[in-house]
Amino acid sequence: MHDYQLVDGDKTVYRDGSIKLHTPEGFEGMRKAGRLAAEILDACAEMVQPGVTTGSIDDAIRGMMLDAGAVPATLGYRGYAHSSCISINHVICHGIPGDKVLKDGDILNIDVTPLVDGWHGDTSRMFFAGEPSIKARKLVEVTYECLMLGIAAAQPGARLGDIGAAIEAHASQYRYGVVREFCGHGLGRLFHDAPEVVHAAKAGTGPELRPGMFFTIEPMINLGKPWAKVLGDGWTAVTRDKSLSAQFEHSIAITETGNEIFTKSPTGRDCPPYV
Repeated sequence: MHDYQLVDGDKTVYRDGSIKLHTPEGFEGMRKAGRLAAEILDACAEMVQPGVTTGSIDDAIRGMMLDAGAVPATLGYRGYAHSSCISINHVICHGIPGDKVLKDGDILNIDVTPLVDGWHGDTSRMFFAGEPSIKARKLVEVTYECLMLGIAAAQPGARLGDIGAAIEAHASQYRYGVVREFCGHGLGRLFHDAPEVVHAAKAGTGPELRPGMFFTIEPMINLGKPWAKVLGDGWTAVTRDKSLSAQFEHSIAITETGNEIFTKSPTGRDCPPYV
């Protein structure tokens, strides 16, 4: 059995293993946070160019959050010193922004979480620096399809495992590896909460999806094997076989009739190329 807890908009919540069910106030808070997160990634489309450093993109992201009256949730989180994660080529997730210069053909994931009035808008998108290879383009396209198929499976009355099953079935058609070491998560007033949303799972397993649940779906798909390793900095996760990796992430809610995506691009820039 899984423990569900109804929480109203202003209630202080704790990470206690329970799955939170949110009221309309929570939906309003997440819409605001998700919209800002999506707008920031929209703005990144112009910034991602060969010759640009990941640190300069991170600085711009921080500025956009602060200008909007938000705070970067990652800044100071478990000692992390940046306002985004920027993961290039074979980096799966948690890439640290810095002096690295983008090269023509690089693919990269930018992951942002503005904290707006106490609510976390967590989202990530892939970007192209210049012209990527055909293989890289295909990986990115299929990873986005995996995300959207996972979201389509997130319906009231379904099971959490249905999401991972949909993602894994699609990725396996292309012989891509689905990363197991990292997963989606509940969120809202907490950055990371129950449940864990595994991207390779068995249909019909796991907690029932109920209206009011908020969580991320963020499949990480590798061109090669699914295995990951974390580098000595304690954050950067890379593919063990050095194959390319791609990821997309949305924050969603389960509603009475389906689901709501909080972090959809208001300009339709959900998947590259962004023209």
